[in-house]
Parts: sequence; C-alpha cells; structure tokens
Amino acid sequence: MILSALSQSERYESLHPLFARAFAHMRSTDFFSLAPGRYPVVGEDLIAIVEQVPAKTREMAKLEAHRKYIDIQLVLEGDETMGWKPLADCLNPVSDHSEERDIRFFHDAPASYVPVPPDHFCIFFPEDAHAPLIGTGTVRKVIFKVATDLT
Repeated sequence: MILSALSQSERYESLHPLFARAFAHMRSTDFFSLAPGRYPVVGEDLIAIVEQVPAKTREMAKLEAHRKYIDIQLVLEGDETMGWKPLADCLNPVSDHSEERDIRFFHDAPASYVPVPPDHFCIFFPEDAHAPLIGTGTVRKVIFKVATDLT
C-alpha cells in the first residue's frame, strides 16, 4: 500500500507501465464535472470509476481484495479513512473470489487505518486488502483500476 499526495505522484509512475497515464489523467481531468460512473481510459486495462457515496462506519466497512487490478483511489472531496491489512493475514473470507467482479470480501478487521484527505491517493496492490469509504458525510473520489496483466 502506498499513501501520497497527488502533487507527489510522479515518483510512483515507474511502478507500472500505466501509472504515468493514470496520474496524468488524474491531474488533467475535472472529475467534479463527471457524473458518477465508469470511464474507460485505456480499454479494460485502465478504468476510472467516479463515486459519490455516503461514508461508512469502521464496523460497516469490509476488507476487500482484487486479483486482476491494482486500485489507485484518489479522494476528491470528503472525510475518508481507509483500512488496510496484508491479504496473507486475512483468514475469514465472506465468500469466494468473484472472477466477474474481481473482488473478495473479508470479515477480518483492518490492521491499520489511514486518513486520506482530498488530493491524496492510496495505491492498493493485489496483496493489500483494504476497507475504503470509512468516514462521515459524503465522499467523492475516483478509483483507477489498473490491470495487473496488460492485454
């Protein structure tokens, strides 16, 4: 897991072939002008998902993990905290991994919680279980789904 400010994103661009494209898109797009929804950036290899949803309590938020995609979650507006735990330490799954949705949820509690202010992002790799949208009020964010295996 990585937490950083959007202003520092260049230092992470070399971690994946599509990270530079994702961060450039973050810096050049007015996400407040877009309705919540799914926006392909580079086919199915890089997708932006704009969300504006009510935040959850720590008890309501479930850890989740993905296999096909890395998440880059950029907070645009609101009070968001994200829970984190190594996937290898998650022992209490809610169900099997959904190949269709590329997600698996867990009953385990996060090992730590990280406040993520607006204009900051977290990168969650497949080995990172994460519990997003913890906070109060409404959270507006964009989640970039970055394919782990490029087509």
